[in-house]
Amino acid sequence: MVKREDLLKHLSGMSDFERTVLMATFEIPIGKVSTYKRIAEVVGRPRAYRAVGNALHKNPLAPVIPCHRVVRSDGRIVGETREEVEARRNLLEKEGVPVVGNRVKIREEIIY
Repeated sequence: MVKREDLLKHLSGMSDFERTVLMATFEIPIGKVSTYKRIAEVVGRPRAYRAVGNALHKNPLAPVIPCHRVVRSDGRIVGETREEVEARRNLLEKEGVPVVGNRVKIREEIIY
């Protein structure tokens, strides 16, 4: 089991905002997803959803910090390459998240 204190040590070179985003993402349980917008709201910066995406892009501890569990508000799985999107989709499917194409079927019971 990974401890929060250990994660914070590995994230020491990042900004406070980036660490806060990554730690909020760490809390998303297996089988659940969140959105960039919801993470922005959780960290107290509700309009900073693009900055959330930028912070997740810098995630040095994937998949320990499960950035693959953060999707767009419409459920779309995003990544820089087709392979990255496919890898995220595969991880989500293995975790039991319903995915059709490259979109998570957003339902209340899977949103964290």
